[in-house]
Amino acid sequence: MEQMTGELQLRLEDKQGKTIAKDVYFQGALKVMRPIYLDDSGQVCYYILNPGGGYLDGDRYSMSFTLDKKAQATITTQGSTKVYRTPTDFAYQETEIILNDRSYLEYLPDPLIAYQDAKYKQKNIFRMDSTSSLLYTDIITPGWSPKGDHFSYELVQLINEFHIDGELKVYDHLKLAPADQLLGDIGFLEGYTHLGSMFVIDEKVDDGLIDRLYETLYEKTDSYQIGLSKLPVPGVAIRVFGNSTQLIEGLFSKCHHLIMQEWFGKRPSPLRKY
Repeated sequence: MEQMTGELQLRLEDKQGKTIAKDVYFQGALKVMRPIYLDDSGQVCYYILNPGGGYLDGDRYSMSFTLDKKAQATITTQGSTKVYRTPTDFAYQETEIILNDRSYLEYLPDPLIAYQDAKYKQKNIFRMDSTSSLLYTDIITPGWSPKGDHFSYELVQLINEFHIDGELKVYDHLKLAPADQLLGDIGFLEGYTHLGSMFVIDEKVDDGLIDRLYETLYEKTDSYQIGLSKLPVPGVAIRVFGNSTQLIEGLFSKCHHLIMQEWFGKRPSPLRKY
């Protein structure tokens, strides 16, 4: 078995309306903070930490989150995912998320920052019961270099698999390779620097909700572009092109507020650390 730089396993269960940890395991360069309850709903919040501060050449990370029947959780990170120069081998992270009967997960990691000459691959595997609910976001930034150049990394590749009742229903693959692609051009990032993705999967997602999300996001502006796609399961994928992390986070926050208000009659709790 390949040596892992960091491992994290978290299993959550519902106990009389409150979600608690059933099993917690971590080792190496991954840790999880103590559970936080941001309101009186019983939904738990966990922050993932990388004590090393970033991903290095050849790093391998493995995470697993399981939500048992009726468990409700928010999982986020303490800060952005920083991938440093990888001269010989890419950094890789694989996450498996299992959502059982009527469970609800908000998986909201902070943005990805790939430094100059970085190579990073990520795979998320979502295994969902058809009665479970998921809200997932990710944001890819233009990276970082000493001279301030955009897209100086070598590779950023993100794969998302969504399995519903044991069957692969949605496959999403983003591959950004600046040396081979003109990322700023038409067909790629359309002149923008940041790319945000949001996936909402739930039996309650219908055409009406998608229309309301579009109305919430739409604005006649050059500061961003949006696109909404109805999924082959009850759900929607939202893409945003923009020029700042904060702008995309703000747009996703609007969607999050709308969904929480309609589904639970409440506002989402603030998570950001700055």
